[in-house]
Amino acid sequence: MLRPRLLLFVAVCLLTVCRATITAASDLPASVRQALEGAGVPLADTAIWVQAIDSRTPTLSLNAEQPMNPASVMKLVTAFVALERLGPAHTWITRIGTDGPLRQGVLHGNLYLVGGGDPVLSFERLWKMLRQARALGVERIVGDIVLDGSALSLPPHDPDAFDGRGLRPYNAGPHGLLLNDSTLRLTLVPGTRPGEPVALAADPPLAGLTIDNRILTADGGCGLWYQTLEARMVSTPDGLRLALDGRLPASCGRRDWGVAPLSSAHYGVALVTALWSEVGGRLDGRVHTAQAPAQMKVLLTEESAPLADVVREMNKWSNNLIARQLLATLGASAIGAPDMVSGGAQVARAQLAAAGVRTDDLVIENGAGLSRTARIRADTLGQLLLAAWQRPWMPEFIAALPLAGVDGTARRRLTGSPASGYAHIKTGTLNGVRAMAGYVLDRHGRRHAVVMMVNHPQAQASQAAQDALLEWVWAGH
Repeated sequence: MLRPRLLLFVAVCLLTVCRATITAASDLPASVRQALEGAGVPLADTAIWVQAIDSRTPTLSLNAEQPMNPASVMKLVTAFVALERLGPAHTWITRIGTDGPLRQGVLHGNLYLVGGGDPVLSFERLWKMLRQARALGVERIVGDIVLDGSALSLPPHDPDAFDGRGLRPYNAGPHGLLLNDSTLRLTLVPGTRPGEPVALAADPPLAGLTIDNRILTADGGCGLWYQTLEARMVSTPDGLRLALDGRLPASCGRRDWGVAPLSSAHYGVALVTALWSEVGGRLDGRVHTAQAPAQMKVLLTEESAPLADVVREMNKWSNNLIARQLLATLGASAIGAPDMVSGGAQVARAQLAAAGVRTDDLVIENGAGLSRTARIRADTLGQLLLAAWQRPWMPEFIAALPLAGVDGTARRRLTGSPASGYAHIKTGTLNGVRAMAGYVLDRHGRRHAVVMMVNHPQAQASQAAQDALLEWVWAGH
């Protein structure tokens, strides 16, 4: 049984906690409170944290110690740790090598394409590499083309696991030799009248994949045009077929639609097979995956863009696959982890702790935020933003964030608001989740770190509340 003095102590503590929560809620800007009420979102399911960069204490703090699902805002953690550990100038190297003599245009052996974990190796860059190999004298390969993705040790990846939409590019998995985001771009051009076939152009070429296009032109407004389209993979005796169905309104005009029809490894085989033929190369064997021998002779190398550019691509457009690749890259230095994804999460927690950022209740599944289990506290994100501001790579970190009302995933936020163009924010949305975090420059020239997360079935309706918070901070309250 608790002694009276201990009971009194507990009661005082509980009263203090309750009073702090009530005070924080009562201090919430009226515009934010009203927007949340209008959206049907309780304050208990909302976390807010605001602090001026030059201040020692938060301006606003509501449920800031409550772990919440941040959706794509988790990419701020991945970006911070990658820039802190690897540096903004870090690059990845992809190599082409051989294991046999090259005589009179004929390679008597295998050609190896060895990945280094490059998150942004496009098919244009791959085409250039293969074209350079041709220019260096490789016209015919007596052996095979071998693709080596062993640079990253990864757990099994199921693209359907998150939401059952395995052909969506955001569900593609990381790979040591990731090529073109494992994505096929389908350019759709509707006809002029309903019922007419929609013209299709697909790139890059993927050997062994046929496309059955049954998309027809429709009338009406464009709206969320991609929601009326369906893609599915069909296995036939002649190989794999990508079947496309649906309607595309003529009012949409040309549209680009991305699909991820193959696993990263199989995509690489199909792409390299097609591109080697396109550059005029001949192959006696086949393209397949395996590990390159240690004695491979390097023929040429391709260096990626620097990490600062990669982080910008990740955060401006919320690229999940880049985030997955970065987390796996970070995991290469982890000790005792079963794979580089869990190792990356281990490294991230340690790096944040070393920077003075609390990691209580932090759960990292894949570094992208495409997760139902990921969790982070608003005050953790706030501390991360303040720590990033003090880093030498701060300009690269902030420049990678979408500018509300201007570019990236926040280009349609704060439209017509005086705060438009003054908020660098990373946003995130999932079913039941809407979040944002970043920096706001107020009208007096003072910068603030801002975090807001909503985890509630009506979270999608809370954007107005987030925008109200950004405008309140911009006004300099």
